[in-house]
Amino acid sequence: MSSRFDLGFEQLPPAIPIFPLTGVLLLPRGRLPLNIFEPRYLAMVSDALPWPRLIGMVQPQEGRGDAGEPPVYPVGCAGRIVHWSETDDGRFIIQLVGTSRFRIAGELPMQRGYRLARADWTPYRGDLAAPGEAALDRERLLRVLKPFLKRHNIDIDWAAAGKAPDDALITMLAMGCPFQPSERQALLEAETTEARARLLTTLLEMAAAPAAAEPTGVRH
Repeated sequence: MSSRFDLGFEQLPPAIPIFPLTGVLLLPRGRLPLNIFEPRYLAMVSDALPWPRLIGMVQPQEGRGDAGEPPVYPVGCAGRIVHWSETDDGRFIIQLVGTSRFRIAGELPMQRGYRLARADWTPYRGDLAAPGEAALDRERLLRVLKPFLKRHNIDIDWAAAGKAPDDALITMLAMGCPFQPSERQALLEAETTEARARLLTTLLEMAAAPAAAEPTGVRH
């Protein structure tokens, strides 16, 4: 669903603050709540609040952790701050809506303790367009999704999931399922929604395979 606040390609800035966070995935049109408490990221949010209110979510490379200035994957997703509030203990509670992916073309000097990157938006210009059909095989997806969520003690609103458009369902599951950071990065970098749907289904099937192969009893 479009909004009067949606950005056009020409409104995307040449530089963007980046927030490295392991295991956190933001996709275009996805929603991500964040609890901000580190001083450098409080400064980042304060500086980002003037229009266009964009923060680039990126992941540190596998195993590098979030502390300091770890090397990050070259592709992230910009989120627009659509809601924010201050807490009495000095935190920001914000919600991002995914706008567009970007490729890091280089980093700029840090500002008030947080990192800035030059953003190349060109490869992902299509992220700003209305989503197309994903050719999602829902039957196959749901067949592996249900045992996966049960194993991880995750409940979802199945009625709402059944009514969700393909793009929204894929985004919700890709962002919400407990995949490994490298798997999340692969989902982020999938070229199209259809490719992301195929990868999502494959990841769920791979996760189900070891469980299916486990012995159900003791053999002598």
